[in-house]
Amino acid sequence: MGMAAPVYYTAEMVRALPDDGQRYEVVHGELLVTPAPRELHQRVLVRLVQALTNYLDRQPVGALYASPADISWTPDTLVQPDLFVAALDEARSGEWSRFRTLLLTVEVLSPSSVRQDRFTKRRLYQEARVGTYWIVDADTKSVEIWTPDALFPQVVTETLAWHPAGAAEPFTLALEVLFRPL
Repeated sequence: MGMAAPVYYTAEMVRALPDDGQRYEVVHGELLVTPAPRELHQRVLVRLVQALTNYLDRQPVGALYASPADISWTPDTLVQPDLFVAALDEARSGEWSRFRTLLLTVEVLSPSSVRQDRFTKRRLYQEARVGTYWIVDADTKSVEIWTPDALFPQVVTETLAWHPAGAAEPFTLALEVLFRPL
């Protein structure tokens, strides 16, 4: 009795999966499945959206998007970052398939996504040369900052900062504001 061969997923296969409340992504053929996020995840995400929207209104260097989105650099990858800032020229196309240059990508950790966000997706984002990748950990009230060539993250516990090319001033956000309780 033989074992079934493992399935090597493609972005097209993932797009064909049913809309059942789970988030489906694929990185180098590996299917990643996560349930709906917890309340804390969504609260932190909304605060980041508000802060980044205000910043990008003043410093229009990119376009901000929230999941779901179909970001795919190769036929065997398709990710849906919690938040990301895309290059304006690519964003103006209105086609996910044209989004190649992500200036900033953000994943807010959930218990079900830690391994995927810290390892699988982090390595993909580095390979894809995403300018900056934030791993936001609301439980520890910290943010890991990764760049394409980093071997280790910068871990911040007080103020989050990001200064994209073309911006006159950096984005800054006190983590006590980001992680404040309701």
